[in-house]
Amino acid sequence: MRIRLSLLMIFTICGNLFAQEATVPNYYESDPGLSEKLMDIVKDLGLDKDFNVGEDGTEQISLAVIDLNGEKPKLGGVNYDNFIYPASVYKIYVGAEILHQITSENLHLDDPYVVQSPNDVDKNKEIQNDPRALLKEGDSVTVNYLLDLMITRSDNTASNCLIDLAQRPKINTLMHHYNWQGSEVTRKFLSRKFEDPEYVKAEGTMTCALHAADFMYKVQTNQLVNPWVSMQMKVLLGRQLDKSKLAAGLPDNAMFYHKTGWWSYWTNDVGIVDDGETSYIIACFLPIKEELVLPQMKELSKRIYNLMKSRS
Repeated sequence: MRIRLSLLMIFTICGNLFAQEATVPNYYESDPGLSEKLMDIVKDLGLDKDFNVGEDGTEQISLAVIDLNGEKPKLGGVNYDNFIYPASVYKIYVGAEILHQITSENLHLDDPYVVQSPNDVDKNKEIQNDPRALLKEGDSVTVNYLLDLMITRSDNTASNCLIDLAQRPKINTLMHHYNWQGSEVTRKFLSRKFEDPEYVKAEGTMTCALHAADFMYKVQTNQLVNPWVSMQMKVLLGRQLDKSKLAAGLPDNAMFYHKTGWWSYWTNDVGIVDDGETSYIIACFLPIKEELVLPQMKELSKRIYNLMKSRS
């Protein structure tokens, strides 16, 4: 595994230091055969290289697949412990803590929330055909509305509001509870000059395919906080409006509960695939611009789906 010392070994957040190492939980059975086949697919599609990501140097794919068809979940992947920029995928971590606070009755889905600047950053909709208007300063909406916008349309304004509402230390306490050290939420979706003072110099948020896939496994098995939180999250993921990435390679009869993300050099998708017979989790983080990698991502998804069908 290639390690970025500045981000993985000396990850600074709120003045605290966390040593980062992604460890495979013991409830997974590592499957070298699955990893070998996934690597073959990745190589054949030319996704096994070092990719240039501008001033950040080079980066590699982070891919994890969890086979859910047996008695014990089997884990395979390519560089699944490589920490990489998740873009909007890390909104799932924010949503989990909001739902956690709702289930503990600190918040309610129908609580009102007034949007304030500088959180109102969106100038264009991520999904152009979504009829919901862009949020602006002074708008009063519910927590439930913000959650739906954040996950289904990947709305950055909604995400900034929910990060403030959840509070980053509390989000990261939840992350540490599940041993997802290194995937702490450090930034909002806005320029550093508008960040809260204690986060102006915070490192960018990172995650790895293993942590994101483990998150989805907990959703699928009703272990993300509790069954209510897990099922609420799954409903939101099932309404994802972005179908341009891994979803494009799946057949019409497969349900995909997922969260996408893209920005600059990064194109990502993480979720649960279930066609009624075959079920698996896939977390894919690619350090390639969206406009360049979508055809490969579609083919990657198609081939992995066929692989998983052959194993069920």
